[in-house]
Amino acid sequence: MPNNFQYGGQGVLEGVMMRGRRHYAVAVRRGPGDVVLQSRETASYTERHPLLKRPFIRGIIALGESFLLGLRALEFSANQLMEAEGEGEITTREMVVTIILALGMTVLLFIALPLFIRQIISGYLPGIFWRNLSEGVVRVLILMGYILAVSVVKDIQRVFAYHGAEHQVIHTYEAGEELTVENARKKSPLHPRCGTSFLLFVVLISALVFSFLGEQTMLMRFLSRLLLLPVIAGISYEIIKLAGKNQSIFLWQWLSWPGLLLQRLTTRPPDDEQLQVAIMALQEVLNQEEKKETQPLPSQTGLRSTAGKMKSEVDSGV
Repeated sequence: MPNNFQYGGQGVLEGVMMRGRRHYAVAVRRGPGDVVLQSRETASYTERHPLLKRPFIRGIIALGESFLLGLRALEFSANQLMEAEGEGEITTREMVVTIILALGMTVLLFIALPLFIRQIISGYLPGIFWRNLSEGVVRVLILMGYILAVSVVKDIQRVFAYHGAEHQVIHTYEAGEELTVENARKKSPLHPRCGTSFLLFVVLISALVFSFLGEQTMLMRFLSRLLLLPVIAGISYEIIKLAGKNQSIFLWQWLSWPGLLLQRLTTRPPDDEQLQVAIMALQEVLNQEEKKETQPLPSQTGLRSTAGKMKSEVDSGV
């Protein structure tokens, strides 16, 4: 790995978002030979407040920041595709409604529904430990079922292919190789630090933690699941971080295996154009961070052309 910082990103609509130490970039393919590239400077709250860098706390902050940045990247990619089709951009109100619906669906699927099913089957299980554990098993099954259900949607399959491209390009960078399509094509579309693995760890660790809770009312169960979620997210973050750094050790390979297996559902083999988009996003992040080290003032550029028409925005600020 060229340096100790762990670069990452995500697939978006017809594109890839890559995040670095102080910058992120989103590359979106609007059509043949037409890629729009946006990069912005960003700063984690952990950089501003050293206390937030402490283990377990930093995982909670990272989860929130990744969620907001991911929404921002998805909004940008959706707006680019809508603009290419001659439609208007997504409004702030529409984004707020989307976020509320997404959070509501998450609570319904992964907290309320497992608790409801637990209540139905609890009479057939001996003891509170097994009843709580069954809730965790139901949550795992819901996660897998949800991924399988959305994976049949054509647009989601495209996002999953860009997700695979993101992983292959990150693998190429971490191997110290030149960022080319040829090098990236040889890499695995699975990565131990993937958000899919993180979600699986959250579900598995929650099953373990909740299994040791005592008898509670339905309301107390619901509230305890909500309140303990940040703690579980912090634990999961530390496991994912260690697993990503220690893949040469058998224990961490073994712990990464379930997440890598689940990634076979959330990634697809990308084509060369999708790999090129992912390379553009990561290269833009690397360029901006190198520029930041040598030139303290942020720069701004307009349109430029490389390998076809490519529009680029470079802004400073979060």
